[in-house]
Amino acid sequence: MSSATFACSSPAETPPSETLASQDNGNDGRIAMACTLKETANQHFKDQDYLQAILLYSQAISYDDTSATLYSNRSIAHLRLENFGYALSDATKAIECDPNYVKGYYRRAAAHMALGKYRESLKDFEHILRINPSNKEARLRLNECKRLIRKQAFEKAISVDCEKSIASTIDPDSMECESNYDGPHLVNGQVTLEFVQALIETFKQGKKLDKKYAYMIILQVADLFRKCNSLVDVTIPQTEYSKFTVCGDIHGQYFDLLNIFRLNELPSETNPYLFNGDFVDRGSFSVECILTLFAFKALYPDHFFMSRGNHESQTMNQMYGFEGEVKSKYSSTMYDLFTETFNLLPLAHCLNKRVLVMHGGLFSSDTVTLDDIRKVDRFRQPPDEGIMCELLWSDPMNKHGRAPSKRGVGIQFGPDVTHNFCKFNNLDYIIRSHEVKHQGYEVAHHGKMITVFSAPNYCDAIGNQGAFINMNGKYMIPDYITYSEVPHPDVKPMAYASSFFGLRS
Repeated sequence: MSSATFACSSPAETPPSETLASQDNGNDGRIAMACTLKETANQHFKDQDYLQAILLYSQAISYDDTSATLYSNRSIAHLRLENFGYALSDATKAIECDPNYVKGYYRRAAAHMALGKYRESLKDFEHILRINPSNKEARLRLNECKRLIRKQAFEKAISVDCEKSIASTIDPDSMECESNYDGPHLVNGQVTLEFVQALIETFKQGKKLDKKYAYMIILQVADLFRKCNSLVDVTIPQTEYSKFTVCGDIHGQYFDLLNIFRLNELPSETNPYLFNGDFVDRGSFSVECILTLFAFKALYPDHFFMSRGNHESQTMNQMYGFEGEVKSKYSSTMYDLFTETFNLLPLAHCLNKRVLVMHGGLFSSDTVTLDDIRKVDRFRQPPDEGIMCELLWSDPMNKHGRAPSKRGVGIQFGPDVTHNFCKFNNLDYIIRSHEVKHQGYEVAHHGKMITVFSAPNYCDAIGNQGAFINMNGKYMIPDYITYSEVPHPDVKPMAYASSFFGLRS
């Protein structure tokens, strides 16, 4: 009997038992469809195709919005894409569906951890242990949360009670190179082109730079960054033969970084570069990336530029691998010096007063000026709100206006916000990074908002192209160069990352 017949029938003509059976069959069909979609989504998740997994989990939820598992699985897919705000919301929804669903608390704890909210994460692990007191994994993670909270409190106390920087406590001149070191040497502490070329070859061979020289390079660039404004004004010769290159996220993909230099030639005084944040984390050659970039900064201080990304921060580095990698390859002191140096990185660059380049995006206020950016007190860990936060974390969206960020920090902003900002500050357009794009770049907001992402086949899984942008100083018209990934040694991405993101669907 068709549903149309049921709709036309009177109550007397349709026995109650038959009506209930029809409703049950309908519900069973919707749940079956949700399960089918979930299984397909799970396979995409295993293949690390997180965007497609999220789409399919969302479709499954449209058939069954009471499944804690579906919300939990979508939560961890959002975690993989750093959509921490969405991950948090989905994990909370999973818990609302089933207050005893342990994975929901795990997902929410991981999202809180990624946002640096360790005390909230602690509460979730405590709740898991109330549900299951014998859960050894939860107890281990609870203890890790406690350790991070103690560390955070200690670092806060140190920052208040001690004016000495890490840099002031390190004296590379008093250090001796390791007896078996056969890599490049700095002569009189000076970085030369020959040194950088030898450094690149050393890293390609899987060898380390001696800590003496690593410290020297980091300290040199720290002094350079310390002297910069939060917004650096860059002058490109206003001729059609000049060239300036902007690169997006590298994320520890060292051999893809070298491919950029192969395609576009090494940095020089006539071949200047700007790397737009997220040099480290995820990829397992982050140390090699950052030391190579720092070496070029020391070699060409007025022709090689670096902006801070959201991953040049303690919370990200603890979760996504840079801290673990530095401590594995060098020491905790080296990591602390990197952290201090990342606090000195400029937040944005303005090219020929026409193009603004920052890692994340625009602001919750329509009245932010370039001078406001120049005056930002950036010598700290990124705050949870304000201009610095939004420069590092915000994302464009297609619809007009502003919306809460999918990442749980920063905002999303539309074409009207971009248009108004450019008009208010007399800019041609904006370049940002921060998001994977299939072609390596994306032009949005009527040409006013360009995203460039320079890590191809991100995390050995996404299958995207990488890209960088060339322009000349006369016309400032972006030219997009795209490329595929190149082979690298068999070290998996996230090899040094926190176990918090080892949780599977």
